[in-house]
Amino acid sequence: MRAKTIPSQCHAASRSPETLSVLNRFLTRRAGGMLLRNTVVSTGVFLVGLGVLWLLVEQAGMDPVIATGISFMVANSIHYVFGRTWIFAGSDRKVSTGYLLFLGNAVVGLAVTVGLFWVLTHWTPMNYLVARVVVSVFAGLAVFALNAAFNFRQL
Repeated sequence: MRAKTIPSQCHAASRSPETLSVLNRFLTRRAGGMLLRNTVVSTGVFLVGLGVLWLLVEQAGMDPVIATGISFMVANSIHYVFGRTWIFAGSDRKVSTGYLLFLGNAVVGLAVTVGLFWVLTHWTPMNYLVARVVVSVFAGLAVFALNAAFNFRQL
């Protein structure tokens, strides 16, 4: 006897229209293109931030958690320039307002970054640089979603 399959529309009916609308905006080819560009930029500025982190910890003797926060903010400031001109090109938001919102979103990312970084470096034997790489995936996706939807209003 064959099992009956439930049409995908039945699963969608259990979600609210607002949830579907937000989800649908992020599941488009356009959003995928922005995410791809964001990933390219994020990778580059992440490497810059990782270099700053290494310099602050290994050369300046700074605490790794504090150095992570500083390196994150340096990388995010660089990221804004690329976000404005390439990832989310065409935003009608003023540069100053956009930068302030970008940094506000970065504070959310900073909290995710430093919090998860602390957990991984204090509760696991994970090296601080490896922990920073792992944490970047979660923080990066959160900040991308905030900027795409609320700052640059592209999704």
